[in-house]
Amino acid sequence: MAPRGETRERILRTAGELFQRQGYHGTGLNQVLGESGAPKGSLYFHFPDGKEQLAAESVALSGRTVGEALAEAVLAAPDGRSGLAALGDYFAQSLRESDFSKGCPVATVALETAAESEPIRAACDGAYGDWLAGLRAALRGWGVPEERVGPLAALVLSSLQGAIMLARVQQDVSVIHQVTRQLADHL
Repeated sequence: MAPRGETRERILRTAGELFQRQGYHGTGLNQVLGESGAPKGSLYFHFPDGKEQLAAESVALSGRTVGEALAEAVLAAPDGRSGLAALGDYFAQSLRESDFSKGCPVATVALETAAESEPIRAACDGAYGDWLAGLRAALRGWGVPEERVGPLAALVLSSLQGAIMLARVQQDVSVIHQVTRQLADHL
């Protein structure tokens, strides 16, 4: 039998994967339990507020995981152009590896639920806030003037989010690379 923390973590990671692929409304709790291999009673033990709590926590975890991967990619880049290309490469690789079944782990849930669930909206906002903070730090490190850092970080994130959606729909990651090249011209 798995320790409590392992079961909770497994449920969160499974839910995050399913929400990323299928969205909030397309993912059922029985599916989360079945795919995580967790006992039926464990869901409400670990997430007494149900699906909404599970979604908020899984989005927060997915957001941190992606944020850490993005920070690692950006830190390894020698300059802004390479850093933006690394961000695009990360998302393009994720799409290709999932055969275009997984988009952004935050956007998929945010689009469906941000207007109807404050805990999920707050989790999405927190994830995006962390990503924006990381982008602002990277832009500063690349020598972007302070007055341009905030607006440019928002442009990068929103452009990448749109490019990810287009790439997923078109099943072609070239739009992500086109967008990161265009964004690099703004540095």
